[in-house]
Amino acid sequence: MTDVIVYGREGCHLCEDLEADLERLAGEHGFSIITRDVDRDPAWRARHGDRVPVVEVDGEVVCEYFLDPATLIARLESKN
Repeated sequence: MTDVIVYGREGCHLCEDLEADLERLAGEHGFSIITRDVDRDPAWRARHGDRVPVVEVDGEVVCEYFLDPATLIARLESKN
């Protein structure tokens, strides 16, 4: 199962919306979601700053701020 990593922060409405959208897709496309709060790790904070949410697959940024389902699904399918 592929991990989809979401970098976000507490209280971020864009992060919450994106995670809800991801959860709907996860059941259909068989991936797991890992959420990382950028404020809990200095390296994550330095890398992303205020640019959240960010979705990554295998270290590659797939989308920022809003979920792009087509791009995410294409990226996941390219792994197969």
